[in-house]
Amino acid sequence: QLQLVQSGGGLVQPGGSLRLSCVASGFILENYAIGWFRQVPGKEREAVACQGKGNGRLYYHKAVKGRFTLSRDNPRNTVYLDMNNLRPEDTARYYCAATQPSSDYVPQFTSEFDDWGQGTQVTVSS
Repeated sequence: QLQLVQSGGGLVQPGGSLRLSCVASGFILENYAIGWFRQVPGKEREAVACQGKGNGRLYYHKAVKGRFTLSRDNPRNTVYLDMNNLRPEDTARYYCAATQPSSDYVPQFTSEFDDWGQGTQVTVSS
């Protein structure tokens, strides 16, 4: 059974930092493309950071480029999203996701991902 379990998140002041973690079980995450998405009420879920399988190419949403970093710890079967210089507009529920593409393509759309974490709330407020 494939499962992604998230941790991290919470309340942080503007300019602060948070780390989100996503641990995979039932499959080898290194063989999968991964993505971090976020969603606010009334809006569609959007990709903030994605990576092709096997430490492949990275995609970052322009709103987070230079502030967010996606990384993997393959021995721990874990992916991270380090978020720095957080802004109130980063407030959202964040999700990790995984899929096994047939190529080195970097998926960026929710419909391209098969397995999802449970989500974790990030609130940036003073």
